[in-house]
Order: sequence, then C-alpha cells, then structure tokens
Amino acid sequence: MRHGFLLIDKPVGPTSHDTVAQVRRALSEPKIGHLGTLDPAASGLLVLAVGSKALKAIELFGDLSKEYDAGIHFGAVSTTYDREGVIEEITPKPGWTEPDIADLQRVIAGKFIGKIAQIPPVYSAVKVGGERAYRKMRQGREVNLPAREVKIGACDILSYAYPELSLRIACGSGTYIRSLAHDLGTAVRFGAYLSSLRRTRVGVWSLEHAVVPEKVAWAHVIPLKEILSPFESVEVTADEAEDLCHGRPISRAVKPDAIAWFEGLPIAILLPLKDGSPNQSSATADSGSRQAQQARARKVL
Repeated sequence: MRHGFLLIDKPVGPTSHDTVAQVRRALSEPKIGHLGTLDPAASGLLVLAVGSKALKAIELFGDLSKEYDAGIHFGAVSTTYDREGVIEEITPKPGWTEPDIADLQRVIAGKFIGKIAQIPPVYSAVKVGGERAYRKMRQGREVNLPAREVKIGACDILSYAYPELSLRIACGSGTYIRSLAHDLGTAVRFGAYLSSLRRTRVGVWSLEHAVVPEKVAWAHVIPLKEILSPFESVEVTADEAEDLCHGRPISRAVKPDAIAWFEGLPIAILLPLKDGSPNQSSATADSGSRQAQQARARKVL
C-alpha cells in the first residue's frame, strides 16, 4: 500500500464521513481520515490522509487556507444559513432598493476583507460546553456562540443578477461561508443565505487534480514523501533512526516539525529539546558549559 494524501471531489449530498467510508471500501484500507470536513450541501475538494503514517502527519496541516465558489441568494434567511434550513422570505421595507454591483463591492470591501469578527452558525459542529452546537439546537436548547476572528483574503464577485450572487472567497481556517452569506444579507438589509458552495482549493492542493469517489484508485494517492518534502528535513544515520524510533534523543539542532529522513523515506516528526530538558542525557554535554542541542521524535511515522 501507499501512505499519502488523496484529493477527492466530493459531490453534494454525502457527508464527509460517508465519503471517507466509500474510499475505505474502494481501497480496502481502513486507516483513512480527512484534513477538514465539507457540509453535505457543499461539494468540492476533500483532502484525505490514507494509511497510518499519513494520519500521523495530519497535525502538520491544521491551519490551511481555503478557497470557495459560493452562491448567495438574497431576499430570504435560513435557520442554518444555507438552503438546508427552514427558509423565510423577507418582505422589503418601504424605500428599500435592490443593491447594485457597486453597492455590493463597497460593502464587501468595507466589512468582509481582512481579519473580521464572525459568529458561527448555531447549526454547526462548534462545541459548546463539550457538546456540538447543532445537537443542542436539535434538542431545543439555547445556543449562544461567541464571535471569533477569521481571515478573509479575497472576496470577489463572479456574477450578480439580483437575487443571485456568485462569489469567489479565499479565507483562513475556521471561516464559515454560511455565516458570511448571512452577514452579507444583514449588511444590505434584506437577508441572504448560502445557496451553493464548492471548495476549489485547500492549502496548495487544487480541485482540478481531484478525483470523484467512484473512480478512486491507489494510483491517485500522492506519496507521503512528496507531501512532506516542503518541510525542513534532516537526514539521519541508521543509529539515529534507531534512537528516534525508540524514543531516544539525538544530537541535532532542528526547528519544530522538521522531518527526519532515512534512506529516502520520512520516519519521524521532530521536536527540539532545549538545554536543561528532563529528556536530555547528560552524556550529550560538551566540554564547555553549553550542552549540545538535541531533538527527539514528537511522532514516529
């Protein structure tokens, strides 16, 4: 088998968990996870980690930027901020006029670019007191989610013919496009919800290189050594590789999350040990007062 990442073009309908299960069956490989979910109503790029070694490396990719093509419908609001919720049409107030494209561009530039405060949808997987917010809502319990800072790198209008707006959004991890759609509707004083969503990029990976779940094969898995090649690397000896695999430190100065390589393969994610660390061996002290810098395996791949 091949350990690595797999780019999947998830269709509308299945959950991310459903898609992972489908790929597990297709590859006869139980150890598969993902780098971030997509809602059932959304389609597009889902990055999967295939194999135990790839699963251990997921933690290195916890803060990836993303890009979406989003459809927004004005003139109504939704309990879930998308088309899956209960939708209520909005009656325009006297004197209200439809925003033109220049109005929308001004609102977007003024309120939805850069670091902004955003409240996640109450029907979301955000945890409140250890419970998922959507679960509490379905049980009829009150949910109050605090605003949090998210980053919107770009929010470009692709097309607009009221009441339909199409945006291309580049954002940081943790951004809810559903909330952005709802908040944009509030900003133009007529309500809006997310009518469609397609993720086109995650980190350096693009949807154009993804495969639909029905056609997945082992040949589509990007090898782990290719995935980890951009990280700082440290070539280790056979003795050092043995030490790392058994939890012993090695005398190397490294940066956090550097990758140890042996015989052309990544074998561990490294963690530097500071002078005086309880994990250091006194045998590594040099002839002066300064100890040699050390590293150990934070995770063996």
